[in-house]
Amino acid sequence: MRRRVVVLGGGFGGLQAAVGLERRLWREDEILLVSEQNFLLFTPLLPQIVSSKINPRHIVQTIRDIRGKRRFAFRRDTAVSIDLAARRVILTSGVIDYDVLVIALGSRSEYFGVSGARENTWDFKTLEDAVALRDHVLDMCEHADHTTEEATRRELLRFAVVGGGYTGVELVTELSDFFSQYVARKYRGIRPGDVQLIVLEATPEILRGISPRLKTHALSRLNERGIEVHTSAKVTRCGEDYVEINGGQIIRSATIVWAAGVRANALVEALPGPHDRVGRAVVNSALQLDGYPEVFVTGDSAAAATAPEAPLVAPVAIAQGGIAARNVALFLRGEPLESYAYKNRGMLVSLGMDYAVVSLGRLQFSGYFAWLFWNAAHLYKLVGLKKQLQVAMDWMLGTVFPRDASILRRPTQCKICEGAVGRGFRARAGK
Repeated sequence: MRRRVVVLGGGFGGLQAAVGLERRLWREDEILLVSEQNFLLFTPLLPQIVSSKINPRHIVQTIRDIRGKRRFAFRRDTAVSIDLAARRVILTSGVIDYDVLVIALGSRSEYFGVSGARENTWDFKTLEDAVALRDHVLDMCEHADHTTEEATRRELLRFAVVGGGYTGVELVTELSDFFSQYVARKYRGIRPGDVQLIVLEATPEILRGISPRLKTHALSRLNERGIEVHTSAKVTRCGEDYVEINGGQIIRSATIVWAAGVRANALVEALPGPHDRVGRAVVNSALQLDGYPEVFVTGDSAAAATAPEAPLVAPVAIAQGGIAARNVALFLRGEPLESYAYKNRGMLVSLGMDYAVVSLGRLQFSGYFAWLFWNAAHLYKLVGLKKQLQVAMDWMLGTVFPRDASILRRPTQCKICEGAVGRGFRARAGK
């Protein structure tokens, strides 16, 4: 009997599940992968898009290219709702019935109820987010380059990153590289001291999950580069040109980037049964949804009973996608299912050009060789030889030639470009 397995989500977990299912199901069975995007995004390299270090197209690989000659079907569409009782998914273009469903819908930004955060900060989750932020950073440099008032110029060049996790730290260090290696040389109206980079972390420490020794190395490196790190700095309000900390202190900034946390996809939060604090569906050890054994949940959408605190990172999604594929095949054959167990495969954090911290079990090191290891590991994980060569070439060319600082599209959220100078930029902002 022909059975249909639907996989929702074309990220690391969903794609891993689709590939694994093909190897384990009968050829008569139908496998359908549904995703809003027609590509897989290699998110670890997003900060290098913002710093103009690599080409945005070089960290995405189309799902059809990855699929190659594999037989699973792909459909670029958006899931609107899931009818678990009827075993069907409602898409924008129609309804799809399923026998087994794998949910790997990823996550979205979590604003923790902070007033004005959603409206006044730059999100940093997608390729589009990274490209838009890159253009905005360049736009601020263009305005600051010919702004005559020093206070206004400094405000245009003050960048606040909310969130001291891996994403926030790697982003701010990439920005530091960009300003020191490109802006300081090419923008004659901007002095090195005009740029201010700030990290705001609500908890008492940054980079949770790495050892205290490596954390100390990382903090020392950030301080050496002139990056201000504020811990126990809970953001309580955001405006058009400011961020409020701990209900009192105000920091004026034209750029506030939100990298403070993630939340499960809205469709996952709407699933029946228990959810964790970030909205992930609580599933059993086999990644099945409570009361619906034919539904498997993976990656940023799942809080497995055997690993409720597993981090929301790509290696976890890949591992769970593989487990889900094996368990779907076992489920359809009526055999016992495997249990998922989280294994910490280590942490790698880039701190800009020539420096990184690496933690792999008992092996912990930092510095230049750690940075080389970071580069090699991420290059290896890129999908496809073509993308590996393109990124490697970007890195090599970047050591010889200047970065490409062209603004790719008209900047958004810029009061100067819109002709309405905001409260923080009313004095001679070059208009």
